[in-house]
Amino acid sequence: MLYLLPLLLLQAATTQTPPLTPASKSAPSVSKWPARDAQFKVRDFRLRSGETMPELRINYTTLGSPHRNAKGEIDNAVMVLHGTGGTGRQFLAPQFADELYGPGQPFDIKRYWIILPDGIGHGKSSKPSDGLHMRFPHYDYDDMVEAQYRLLNDGLGIRRMRLIMGTSMGCMHSLIWGETHPDFSRALMPLACEPVEIAGLNRMWRKLAIDGIEADPAWAGGEYRTPPTQGLRTAASLLFVAGAAPLYFQAQYAGREAAEAFARERVTASIKGTDANDLIYQVDASRTYNPWPELEAITAPTTWVNSADDFINPRNLDYPQRAVARMRDARFRLVPETADTRGHGTHTSARFWKQDLVDLLRRTE
Repeated sequence: MLYLLPLLLLQAATTQTPPLTPASKSAPSVSKWPARDAQFKVRDFRLRSGETMPELRINYTTLGSPHRNAKGEIDNAVMVLHGTGGTGRQFLAPQFADELYGPGQPFDIKRYWIILPDGIGHGKSSKPSDGLHMRFPHYDYDDMVEAQYRLLNDGLGIRRMRLIMGTSMGCMHSLIWGETHPDFSRALMPLACEPVEIAGLNRMWRKLAIDGIEADPAWAGGEYRTPPTQGLRTAASLLFVAGAAPLYFQAQYAGREAAEAFARERVTASIKGTDANDLIYQVDASRTYNPWPELEAITAPTTWVNSADDFINPRNLDYPQRAVARMRDARFRLVPETADTRGHGTHTSARFWKQDLVDLLRRTE
């Protein structure tokens, strides 16, 4: 029942390519896509906590161009929302982009305008490491969705989206979108999440990651002069295990020494360039998430996909099946576990659910 794509570690851990750490986000493997970055600023942004930000900066990446219908309205906008610790640019990675953005593919960028925002606290959007540290306003998922709405509606002039898709944390955001703005998107595609409060093992797991950072003396209440490396390593180790793919890792790292070396390498790589305060906020932003009581408000056609080998969203939980029964037009599919699936990271390997996306687009034309 967890939903993280922590630090892009899970994506890196289930491929044979280097992790998408800050130093490698512009690597040649993802630069072939003609992506453009821009920023939108929201003045006097008020959070649910009552805190106010004089200026909220939202960074976003786009591919393709907007198309306007006979009424002059943009009708081809697709938004894809990242997971915890990620950025919009993670969706330029080959296992996602090469499956979806090319000619004739589901998100053909000659046909669709793809919008990939960095959530509050992530990427180049406003975040604690900009200078406020632990004095940064305590945003939650509802605040992040509201900022996305302000970007689309106020900044880009979009009145209705063709599709909103989200992975992990973004999966949860897409469910919030369905409840709070039920007519804003023609379709929703949440990938890898559950529709219930962050409690049980989910909250325990997150809290232990936060406690690991805060227990490091070097953290100094968020005012650290050198990174609290031990605390970050504790958090990253928890995230690594939760996001792992058991059958895939057993096949790829059947020897003890190879398994140990890979795990150490991934954790070490994931904490390079990671800000401890940013990570605390990212993990804790889920604390108020709970779409369960208002699921009937989700009326947009929805295709929801989880994977059977996802430790973070255990296959034995029956929440998705119970949830879709309460939603007007929702379908749920569980990707079977194989030695080729990627655990939680299956949500970014588009080949496992590409046909589901094609079917959703067809049924909502």
